[in-house]
Amino acid sequence: MLHTARRLKWVDEGYEMLVFDDEILSSNDQRALTLKQELNQTDILVLVAVTNSESVKWVQENSKNIKNMICFESSSDLMNRLGGTDIGSVNNKDKETTEVVKTVGDAWERRNSDDIRFCLLVIINAYIRPVPVLQNLRSKGFSTLTCMVKNCGPQILNCLLDPNCRKALQCLNQCSPVDQVCSYRCIASYESPYFEAFSLCVLQKHNCLELDAKIPDKPYVPPMTSFRGKELCHDTAEDLFVGWLGELDWSWRVVAGQNPAYDQFPCQYQLFYRGKGKSSFWYEPVFQVRTLEEKLVWRRRRYSVKRGKVPATFRFSVLDNGVVSNEFWTIVDVCDDLSWGLFHYNGAARVAGQSYTGAVLVTPDGSYPAEKEKERLQSALEKCGIKKWELFAVDNCSCENAPLGIPQGSRLHSEISIINVPDSQEKFN
Repeated sequence: MLHTARRLKWVDEGYEMLVFDDEILSSNDQRALTLKQELNQTDILVLVAVTNSESVKWVQENSKNIKNMICFESSSDLMNRLGGTDIGSVNNKDKETTEVVKTVGDAWERRNSDDIRFCLLVIINAYIRPVPVLQNLRSKGFSTLTCMVKNCGPQILNCLLDPNCRKALQCLNQCSPVDQVCSYRCIASYESPYFEAFSLCVLQKHNCLELDAKIPDKPYVPPMTSFRGKELCHDTAEDLFVGWLGELDWSWRVVAGQNPAYDQFPCQYQLFYRGKGKSSFWYEPVFQVRTLEEKLVWRRRRYSVKRGKVPATFRFSVLDNGVVSNEFWTIVDVCDDLSWGLFHYNGAARVAGQSYTGAVLVTPDGSYPAEKEKERLQSALEKCGIKKWELFAVDNCSCENAPLGIPQGSRLHSEISIINVPDSQEKFN
């Protein structure tokens, strides 16, 4: 929760979250008095694992005037309250409140740092003040309908007649409109040419939901500045992305990732390569999806990559199921022997109204870096504002027959090269 307090500042510097443990309630020191004072002016009280009977009684006595109180894994004697109304009351059948409670509950059960923060943002957005990154993605009513019918009639009809596209829409309708994890799982499970055409027309071409998400500018993550004792240039930075491709059939394999929507898929391969054009550079992730119908399928995307102003920073762009996502990537660190790397990204799907951040830890074979790299890896994660426990371990079992390969005529390394030495260990120039 202390980490969540820091991460809330990335969304809005005006958010202030204070964290106390319930041991202070049995004391009469200044911290207990401070907590009482804070409760008199707080907008939201969040309780996590508060089960001690004395603590429960103290909370009940001191939280009567708090309009929003949400309890996770706490005593059943503690009542959730939203907008000044106790949620457990029989007469409370407010549709918005019901949706907020379901969204928050589902997110908490996913047990990751993004969703803990998401829980709080959903409550802030519904009961305190609008949160720009959680603009409501539901239809804007008549204007949305008019836009869709006027511009995208054939695409809508084709989608409704196609079983997979229809399932995608039905699945998305079951998700909270601001829940990226739920939404992207639907999209990855049921993607089809008809769904891509539907999204391309309704969202990308005509922006019928009238949304405009921006790439987050926080956290700021400093790029690595040197490699093997030399100042890092753009060409070498691109080579670090290209990584093991040429020696292996892929650049890198993802060991773990931070974003719960995009970094947790099994068997993630990264393909980075230079195109035929002088400055063209491409990124193609290949990954498995366990669909909502329990099928295991391969997916592949293709990003255009442009250099940022500073070496080791890049701008990525991809058309993903009909919607363009733009991302700002940073090479945070890569070990001199290319045994591991850490890449961070901030991104947005503008017309889908979704902003996001994430990071991936990569190695040549998908196994965790050696223990001797622990301190350096910890330092790299800290630059991203990420704790090690936030990372999702990627399932790298059963990854046979990945649809790899890059276009004929593609170019690989420019500044560094891989040499095989007799003892079969890899060495780099």
